[in-house]
Amino acid sequence: MRIRKIALYILVISLGFIACKKNDVPTAVPDRDRGEQQIIDNDSILGYLETHYYNSSAFGASNLNPSLMDLEISALPEDGVLPDPDNNTLLINAVETISTVFAETDYVFYILKLNQGGGDSPKFCDRVRVNYEGSLLNDNLFDSTVNPVTFDLLGLVPGWHKAIPYFSTSEGFNDVGDGTIDFYNFGLGVLFFPSGLGYFSGATINIPSYSPLIFKIELFQMAQNDDDNDGVPSFMEDLNNDGEFTVEFDDTDGDLIPNYVDVDDDGDGKLTSKEIIVTTYNETTKEAIENLPLEADQVLIKIKTELDGTFTGTVITLYDSDGNGIPNYLDKNK
Repeated sequence: MRIRKIALYILVISLGFIACKKNDVPTAVPDRDRGEQQIIDNDSILGYLETHYYNSSAFGASNLNPSLMDLEISALPEDGVLPDPDNNTLLINAVETISTVFAETDYVFYILKLNQGGGDSPKFCDRVRVNYEGSLLNDNLFDSTVNPVTFDLLGLVPGWHKAIPYFSTSEGFNDVGDGTIDFYNFGLGVLFFPSGLGYFSGATINIPSYSPLIFKIELFQMAQNDDDNDGVPSFMEDLNNDGEFTVEFDDTDGDLIPNYVDVDDDGDGKLTSKEIIVTTYNETTKEAIENLPLEADQVLIKIKTELDGTFTGTVITLYDSDGNGIPNYLDKNK
């Protein structure tokens, strides 16, 4: 009798365990519709912009070299009245509204541009050197830098490679002498992204799923990427100019390798680097490089400032042997 009870007890526990295992199998939760989530996120961002202001008088002609340390963003008081309107501005009245497309969805994001920057503007696929602070709409800080860091824009959330090209790098820098560099007249601003240009359904310890994001950024330097080292800058291998690399639109030879990482773009057995010519020119002024007399098949792709104060321009020649409007490196028949 005792043995039977024990056996029965074990059987009940076993069945219960099996039942629990079956019921505890996690069910995959499908992602929300991107278009619907964009509407929700945009309303949330607008709510933030309409109820927060910044110290606008700290920027402009009164501050020739502004930084993030000068910026203060505050919530409106309970009465909803903007304090000291001569020195403060509502964010909603200062931001630029930018429309873009990502993942076949129409998106809107916002930029508070505090300083354009005196250097070059990076392309969506370049590397950048920045300082930044990342926060949520509740002002909780989830990430920040103390010293400048370098990123490949395509390695970040989509909003970065959509927004950063609207800024320019620093005009220059001074070597302070203690191992630090002092940049001046650099790109400075605040980016407001919907979750679809951030982590969307993904989540981290400090960032819940479907969270709009705020990034305060300082843009110091950029470097042009040529991911496959074929002589054609990566940005020129975005064939439909949509700011993304896809097999559908940016794979000339149909080998399922987008051109920006394909060393033989047209699949004719000749390396792309052998079907173009790269030439450099050195001049004493940047203007002289910008005004180089170029042929119809030549493109000035970058200008580098040398240590001696001169400027080097890089020009690529995209030969089109048969004159059909398709350069040889994209024409399988040439």
